[in-house]
Amino acid sequence: MGVLDELMGNASEINLDNVREECSKLMALGETVEQAYSLLRDKLLFTNKRLIMVNKQGVTGKKVEFHSIPYNKIAHFSIETAGNFEIESELKIWIVGMGKDPIQMTFGKNQDVYKVQSVLAYYISE
Repeated sequence: MGVLDELMGNASEINLDNVREECSKLMALGETVEQAYSLLRDKLLFTNKRLIMVNKQGVTGKKVEFHSIPYNKIAHFSIETAGNFEIESELKIWIVGMGKDPIQMTFGKNQDVYKVQSVLAYYISE
């Protein structure tokens, strides 16, 4: 359901080997991508050091903006799981110094939002 989830605006887990190759120039020494999600053209990458948001811009998507958020700047986060009559879950992340509005990602009902929050919980607690 990955393509359908993306068309509906939901995040889908993507192949780590492809992401690691594509984003190798962004990685610091000893940094690796642990988990990656795609939302249409954009990506959310969880590394062992930080959260990277990849925002493709323009019609062609050749212009790309990268946001690097160290895990120690994440104030808190929440997940909202899909209910019986809902088709999506949500992840919200509040960043220190970025105002009161959280970063939000939507996940399809078949996506494991618990997996994403476990990565955040692990790195925030270090």
